[in-house]
Amino acid sequence: MGDPRNVAHAKKVSQEKHHKAEHGAGKKVQRTQGKQPPTGESPAANAAEAAKPQQTPDAAKLEKSPAALAKLKELEFHSRGNIEKLAELSLTIEDELKQKPFVGSIGDVYSAQEAFHSKISALIEAYQAECDRLRPPA
Repeated sequence: MGDPRNVAHAKKVSQEKHHKAEHGAGKKVQRTQGKQPPTGESPAANAAEAAKPQQTPDAAKLEKSPAALAKLKELEFHSRGNIEKLAELSLTIEDELKQKPFVGSIGDVYSAQEAFHSKISALIEAYQAECDRLRPPA
């Protein structure tokens, strides 16, 4: 498992984002409710104007996809670190400590981590392609 400080920081950041999302939306609603349409505009025109800021599903996907991709890349980075640490532990347990019964178990964990790393790398590649597809042409 990760460092407890990293876990606590991630939780705090997540809570702050959630808090900003709740309060940020509330302010927008209050501002639009407080506006009075000018004398020449009908309430229907005001309703159409209020509908414009709402994002389309693709725009929402475009906004949130890079964050999800960054999290996947972070998992891949930690996976690579875990593989390196497992290789070091394998050498330590087998060569220095001469604890042969545990070598097989470490090898199994190493194989599982390697499989995870391969799958997360493939997922990142596919998800990167999807993010590129969602971006508007420049």
